[in-house]
Amino acid sequence: MAKKGVPVTATTNITRKELINLLNEDLAREYQAIIAYVVYSQVLKGAAYMSIAKELELHAAEELQHALIIAKQIDYLGGTPAVVPKTVRMSDDPKKLLRFDLDNETETIKQYRTRLRQCEALGEFAMSEHIREIIKSEQDHQIELATALGEDVPDMTGRGQAPPPRVLRRSVPGPLGVRAREEHRAAPARPDHGRRRAD
Repeated sequence: MAKKGVPVTATTNITRKELINLLNEDLAREYQAIIAYVVYSQVLKGAAYMSIAKELELHAAEELQHALIIAKQIDYLGGTPAVVPKTVRMSDDPKKLLRFDLDNETETIKQYRTRLRQCEALGEFAMSEHIREIIKSEQDHQIELATALGEDVPDMTGRGQAPPPRVLRRSVPGPLGVRAREEHRAAPARPDHGRRRAD
């Protein structure tokens, strides 16, 4: 039975076997990310990309942790973890490599947001919390890659879950040497009750 508050749709109304297959697709994307970050971090050349390359090395280690978490969830459900990664694209253009990473992160977040709701619909709430933590990490990668490309973060509103809280962003120096997003939750406007009367 679906968790109260999680609408049952064609997307969320799945079986455990279907969830295993979808998690294996997620695992293949994690393998893809590991390989891409390992390779891209070594082939990016020039002073302008030194800090970015170091950041990609960190991303590779984090994606490995994601892969281990997803593999554990597949085993828990009675499935066998996949062994084949999604295709890794290559280019001689450093910006294209960063673009490939950003596109992959955006697709990964989209899929994990859907997976989170599917886990909750099946009553696998602990699993959904693991995926929620992975999403947080993937969104950090997404922000850093968009920043490195000098772009706004892709709009994920409506892709797998409700719109995120509105945030205000301003540019500050960041680890990628271009700019980083500093986010502040927008404070609700206070009603004007007028001037307090003297006692």
